[in-house]
Amino acid sequence: MGKSKADEKILSYNDVVLRRSDLDILNGPNYLNDRIIEFYFSYLSSLFPSEDIVLVPPSIAFWIKECPDPASLKDFMEPFHFSRRKLILLPINDNSNVCMAEGGSHWSLLAFHRNSNMFVHHDSSGCCMNEYHSKQVCKVTLPYTASNASYEEYPNTPKQVNGYDCGMYVLAIARVICEWYATSSGNQDADTLWFSRLEQVSPSAVSEMRKDILGLIKGLMA
Repeated sequence: MGKSKADEKILSYNDVVLRRSDLDILNGPNYLNDRIIEFYFSYLSSLFPSEDIVLVPPSIAFWIKECPDPASLKDFMEPFHFSRRKLILLPINDNSNVCMAEGGSHWSLLAFHRNSNMFVHHDSSGCCMNEYHSKQVCKVTLPYTASNASYEEYPNTPKQVNGYDCGMYVLAIARVICEWYATSSGNQDADTLWFSRLEQVSPSAVSEMRKDILGLIKGLMA
């Protein structure tokens, strides 16, 4: 009975279905799952609609990383039109087991920015826990961007202060980047990018954002 209650569908938002258990994750000090990240990425896509931007769902980013034959990804990648996007955001997870759904223990964010010809990896762990996984996604994604972009680990990414908020930092940084892109009106300095705005991403702001996302979902349910 408890399991069926947890699996109860509570919201369909674009192509994302949230369940009762997702509310429980947001209610407590818990590690975010794929569905919550996919939901918020979909929400950001609606909040900042642009043909320039694509926020890639976690399941897609995972398959880009773990597909045993990267050459076979062409048809799979085509719908995302990476070659014409100016900003691509990909959530990175350290799970390497394709047989384990909802696996892994750490999230980070990889951002591609065409005007600066760069992939930037933001890892809130403080020790680049996901560097290997991020570089793998970059390596596979790069040919589809029609660029020769370089890769950078951004050292001043805001750091989490606990063992469960990595996914929240991904969402908070993704929002900062989308807001920066939407408000920069094309005046995007390739040297500074969105980096100065990352000061907004503090432990207290991330804690409030968790509550805000919970409130957002409840509001959409009403």
